[in-house]
Amino acid sequence: MSNSSYDLVILAAGMGSRFGGLKQVQPVGPAGELIIEYSLYDAQRAGFNRLVLVIRRGMEADFRAQIGRRLEARMDVQYVFQELDTQFPRGAVLPERTKPWGTGHAVLAAREVVQRPFAVINADDFYGASGYAVLARHFAALATSTQPHYALVGYPLKQTLSEFGAVSRGLCATDAQGQLQRITEITQITQTGTGAHYPGVNGQPEPLTGEEIVSMNFWGFTPAIFPQLEKLFGEFISTQATHPKAEFYLPTALSSLNESGAAQVALLASRDAWFGLTYREDLVAAQSAVRALIAKGQYPAPLWG
Repeated sequence: MSNSSYDLVILAAGMGSRFGGLKQVQPVGPAGELIIEYSLYDAQRAGFNRLVLVIRRGMEADFRAQIGRRLEARMDVQYVFQELDTQFPRGAVLPERTKPWGTGHAVLAAREVVQRPFAVINADDFYGASGYAVLARHFAALATSTQPHYALVGYPLKQTLSEFGAVSRGLCATDAQGQLQRITEITQITQTGTGAHYPGVNGQPEPLTGEEIVSMNFWGFTPAIFPQLEKLFGEFISTQATHPKAEFYLPTALSSLNESGAAQVALLASRDAWFGLTYREDLVAAQSAVRALIAKGQYPAPLWG
């Protein structure tokens, strides 16, 4: 375990519309463990010792009852709330809207409580232990740096597809030194026998090999990201606030910072497979994957002894 201490910010404000409910409470482990508990277990071993949960205020009571208390028994937990007016630009007019502003806005919601290096993950995605370990090493190597150096833990596309429907992914491009150059958001990616494809120009299928590295929203930041996100969020609101479905995506924001030279983003590789709960049918596959990892000795059963 690392001697350093970092925060783990988990984005849990989404209610999982495609999954059909609060997918964060679906058990995947043999003793009813949730994906978020495996994330906590892996992060703790890598040196993350405080959890910051980004949720909606209206779901706080249910979330604490069903999930929060389980996590609070294992780690220091802070709650922050992502609402329409959270970190909203001063002087801007708040539009009529029910949906929050997206993942970039969710991270910005943690600004008041995070003052040290931190990871960002989704609540309903299983990332594996090695991602947290490589991210902790990245933080340790930058311990004396004051520059905005961030990181993204990427996964091969083929490990992130669902056989039950299309997915959206951020396709990563790097330079020769392994620094992230840009992230291109691709939607409606469908698995095929030899890889995947997505609708291209004029609706014609564009093929993908499956080896492409994609973002699964596993990031490493320092607090320097917050003023940068604040500036980009203000620009987003000034041009997109009236669009009811517009979202301030974290990959888009980081791609913009990287391309402008305002930040450097290292693309780190995880040795582990990613899996998540996009569709309800994914639950059985996730449970099977956890059983296989337990059989290999990577996790105890039950998880907490």
